[in-house]
Amino acid sequence: MIENILLLALALFSVSIALSLYRVIRGPSMPDRAIALDTIGVNLLSAIAIVSIVLKTKAYLEAILILGILAFIGTIAFTKYIERGVIVERKSND
Repeated sequence: MIENILLLALALFSVSIALSLYRVIRGPSMPDRAIALDTIGVNLLSAIAIVSIVLKTKAYLEAILILGILAFIGTIAFTKYIERGVIVERKSND
């Protein structure tokens, strides 16, 4: 019973990732795309966690942590680019 619920949740997360990917491609604005990318990251983390539970292994926990950190840094960099137009600011010697 629990495995069926987990597989259903995995299927729903897959649908959510596909819909968010559509929003990334066809998004009307850059902030919408940034939010969709962040949503993909969170849903991917959840899907990996469900796969880890179904397979009864702890091998994917490191992947979840690394992907979470990368998704956070990517979101911050993307929003900084949207706001200022550059990701890395250089100090001028004026």
